[in-house]
Amino acid sequence: MTWQTQRLSDDHPPVKSGAIGVLLINLGTPDGPDPKSVKKYLKQFLSDPRVIEIPKIAWQPILRGIILNTRPKKSSKAYTKIWTDRGSPLADITASQAEAIAGDFGENVVVDYAMRYGSPSIEQRLGELTEKGCDRILIAPMYPQYCAATTATVFDEVARVLGQMRWQPALRFVPPYHDDDAYLNALADDLSRQVGGLSFRPEVMLMSFHGMPQRTLEKGDPYHCHCHKTARLLRERLADRPEFGGVRFETTFQSRFGPAQWLEPATDDTLIAEGEKGTKHLVVAAPGFAADCVETLEELAIEGRDEFIEAGGEDYAVLDCLNVSQSGVQMLDAMIRRELSGWI
Repeated sequence: MTWQTQRLSDDHPPVKSGAIGVLLINLGTPDGPDPKSVKKYLKQFLSDPRVIEIPKIAWQPILRGIILNTRPKKSSKAYTKIWTDRGSPLADITASQAEAIAGDFGENVVVDYAMRYGSPSIEQRLGELTEKGCDRILIAPMYPQYCAATTATVFDEVARVLGQMRWQPALRFVPPYHDDDAYLNALADDLSRQVGGLSFRPEVMLMSFHGMPQRTLEKGDPYHCHCHKTARLLRERLADRPEFGGVRFETTFQSRFGPAQWLEPATDDTLIAEGEKGTKHLVVAAPGFAADCVETLEELAIEGRDEFIEAGGEDYAVLDCLNVSQSGVQMLDAMIRRELSGWI
């Protein structure tokens, strides 16, 4: 139902209620680029059974005995390359996205953001929203494509936090938006704008999505299908635009980790193969990321460039995520407004 004005008796103490919260949630980031901060972040992230689907009795000795003693130093070098005076790009951009739409839905709606792993936590933000009188909260996982390791773990954590509350707010969750027209049109407009501003004309555009182990697909996770559907629908929208005339589109998966078989084709292998077979001008888009992060700013933009150029390529560019672009903010506003229907 829509919000009702409080009708309290004259002798009733003030009650904070009747407000609506909107919480944008992204994956997470270390508090700093140093190995200690990265280790703390990786310990939380890689201990989630949704992320690593290996029995704890087998996985925790590997995590604590090997990975947390080796990977933080390597990962901290990657974070150091992208860290800014405002801190983590992912946290900074997500905060800016929340700020960009704050106030769009009326003074009774509070918009904020959280990280699934790291700070600010979901627990912290839900507590702050309820303290502000938000008895209805819209949870917005910033993952266009559904995956148990991302979308579902947000639900898990929200449920865990609410399990400790006596007075629980009513909840709504923004569903996956991989085939949403607002999202696809925003991507098409923003990617066209960026490609139109390049100093070269691309021959190939890779649409690189974050990878997942192959077994997640075999177990029924829809992520792989959602990625390919996004890529197909986006390709259809871009094919008729002059900026993409003659461009060949490829869909790939990045960020492989560990010895397991991952979704293919791999982005790094594809970049090398394209350079070796004579592709000279290539761009990469990352439509599965709502905000730029270490995977786009370091893995794609720095490591990917080196791989492509060393293999024989010449011109290379990684296009920005939607971030706080005009198209991205308009899409986010439209999506949130639709999901708040009946509350505002």
